[in-house]
Amino acid sequence: MARSLADVARANALFGGTSAALVELGRVLDRIDQRSASVLDVGTGAADIPLNARSAAARRGITLEMVAIERSEVLAQRAARAGIPTARSDALRLPFADDSIDVVMCSQLLHHFVERSRALDVLRELHRVARRAVIVSDLRRSWLAVAGIWLASFPLRFHPVSRHDGVTSVLRGYTLSELRELVQAATGCVPMVRAHRGFRTTAVWWPRGGACA
Repeated sequence: MARSLADVARANALFGGTSAALVELGRVLDRIDQRSASVLDVGTGAADIPLNARSAAARRGITLEMVAIERSEVLAQRAARAGIPTARSDALRLPFADDSIDVVMCSQLLHHFVERSRALDVLRELHRVARRAVIVSDLRRSWLAVAGIWLASFPLRFHPVSRHDGVTSVLRGYTLSELRELVQAATGCVPMVRAHRGFRTTAVWWPRGGACA
């Protein structure tokens, strides 16, 4: 599991997963205009994105109070050892009060909830906990992306499990319109949905903003 998540972290760094999340977080931090903010990373895995987020914010003079959620005990312990306080919990039942975290992030996780009803429940939980903004970063479905991750996995020496999971994950990804519709159905908010390099897509919304029903 640790080996596979290390492959995921490398894929995020090389193919745009990390940069997509950080670009949107930067936009959110510019908008809320605070010198410090609390940030929750749901499904943190190897904690590569919160570690990069904290460093990127520090370079801008912003302190991020990072906390993470991870269902796997092994990965939760690994993330905690890396310096990110991590609770073992499920994205469907976040152990936080309503409106308790400034920014809630969820990267490369939503597509794992194949049933629409469960994906909607995850989005509702992110929405419930967020005080200022929610950032969802995921894969954009494309046969070109499927071929790319398959071919790249060999020279990068990905574990066979990582190779299989990468292909399956891309096929479960979202088009921009699908992600927008899913967020609207779950929350009543109209998200800002963008395409990013490496066949990544993001949705950002403001739970207490005027674009929410």
